[in-house]
Amino acid sequence: MSERIILRAGEALVAGGPPNTASEPEVIIGELDGPVGTALATLTGDQVVGHSRVFALLNTDIMVRPVTLCVSKVSVTENKYTSILMGTVQYAIANGVLDAVRAGYIPKEKANDLGIICSVWLSPGVIQAESVDHKALFEIQRKGMTEAIRKAMTNEPSIDWLLENQDKIVHKYYQMGLDGKI
Repeated sequence: MSERIILRAGEALVAGGPPNTASEPEVIIGELDGPVGTALATLTGDQVVGHSRVFALLNTDIMVRPVTLCVSKVSVTENKYTSILMGTVQYAIANGVLDAVRAGYIPKEKANDLGIICSVWLSPGVIQAESVDHKALFEIQRKGMTEAIRKAMTNEPSIDWLLENQDKIVHKYYQMGLDGKI
């Protein structure tokens, strides 16, 4: 049996696709009998208007393992947004979890012992978009989820990398503010 995984955190940004398809999941991963399990159960039972929590599903009635709870980062108020978030994106997250198990980022033997909480971001621009490329949205969200899990489970970026690169990295929106674009 693998060593206990108390709590791991990771995030990823995958962009470059058609408009409104960028993925920016943030994940918490840990044992169901620890703090992550407690948080997962609490979030599941404490629904908040506009920020529904749903399990990652391959389809209705087919939940993935490790159990994964999707929580929207954006207030959900429009039916179109809800349908895309709880359809294409939820399906992509479920597939990203299974991809992470298949790749070995999550030990297969721990699939029933771990829980994942995923803060999900879907561009609010999908509400006004005349059309959404669901295939591209699915692939980008799936890749983002797998990458966030990989980074969580490998503790990336490392503290050494962060300290070495701290002064080389400027936050995108900070720079836009400096440039007068915000």
